[in-house]
Amino acid sequence: MEFMSYEDSLKILKDSIVKWDRVEKVAITQALDRHIAIDIIAKDNYPKHQTSAMDGYAFKFQEDIKELELLADLPAGSNNTITIKNNECIKTFTGSLITQGADTLIPIENVKVEGKKVRIINPVKKGFAIRKIGESYKKDEILIKKGTKLGYADIALLAELGVFHVSVFVKPKVAVLATGSEIKDLGEQLENEAQIYSSNHIGIAMMVNKMGADTMICEIVKDEPELVKNSIINALKSADILITTGGVSVGDYDFVKTALKDEFDVIINGAFIKPGRHIKIAKNKEKYIFALPGFPYSAMVMCVLYVRVLLNSWFLQDEPYIKAIMDETYDKRSPFLEFTAVNLEYKNGNVYANLNGKKFGSSAIVNNLSNKAALLVVPKDTKTIQKGEIVDILLMV
Repeated sequence: MEFMSYEDSLKILKDSIVKWDRVEKVAITQALDRHIAIDIIAKDNYPKHQTSAMDGYAFKFQEDIKELELLADLPAGSNNTITIKNNECIKTFTGSLITQGADTLIPIENVKVEGKKVRIINPVKKGFAIRKIGESYKKDEILIKKGTKLGYADIALLAELGVFHVSVFVKPKVAVLATGSEIKDLGEQLENEAQIYSSNHIGIAMMVNKMGADTMICEIVKDEPELVKNSIINALKSADILITTGGVSVGDYDFVKTALKDEFDVIINGAFIKPGRHIKIAKNKEKYIFALPGFPYSAMVMCVLYVRVLLNSWFLQDEPYIKAIMDETYDKRSPFLEFTAVNLEYKNGNVYANLNGKKFGSSAIVNNLSNKAALLVVPKDTKTIQKGEIVDILLMV
């Protein structure tokens, strides 16, 4: 069969996507790694008033000043109506408001205190240790953009703003269905040497969780046409996305592709890529079926290349491509657009890609994706990538 390009397949997928507008409110303590559904905009400057950045004495700056008169203490959280004049100071603590008239703070270790007299031992510059109005952010500034995956700092910022409940995108429900008479689920007994344990449904479910979805792992389905078709139909009843593995190639027992052709609108029927050129993507109204290959390395790479594109579109995310320097020569092994597992190493301020420990062989070698592997993008017309060449890298999850 003739395969379309990866770029054309991506365009078809993206053109088919309808905006994900399902939103729910959650407590910020439950919002880590959720995708925010609104812009968070500062309602005021922060800090709203000048505050102290450390413990010390707030005063009105004058050149060559030697001594100050201590008027009072101002602990954090308290206020006063004093206005400081020349040669006066207020003992001020970290986070305290700066008293009116003061414009500089001298640290406690820079002075010697004798009763109400504060002698300056080591002078400071004007404005020292004063947090300016709006230092953290200004009124109407966008602090967190819609679609951001909330990290710990974002949640700390929401707490600083006094936000307790925040609007986030509902997690899509993804069902994962492994097919094949040769595979067994964990805990089952292998009956002969031709059988293996399935890793696809576990690995894919973990990947999709990291992409921001909720997963449902289905029972493994044997290579029986009606069983495969019914399992696909049933899984879609409670999922927004169904991911299948196995049964999409050209073998006599590849029944997933037949079920998709008979029951759904197949929008992508293979792509000129390695691994995974036999990928199938189908739709059932607004629901998607991603039929991935049976080999685990291939299935996981396809999950990143296609399933993540859909989820990222719903969550307003870009695909994480970066540039790197190739740290060794790489000879291309096929006529396809290749996605090859590499290691990333950071040295001398640059990112380098290498294949240390990566095994050459079939698309079954799932351990090639271990140790935070990334994908080297090798264009179809490339023959060799030379050491030192700048390359495109697609990050995994």
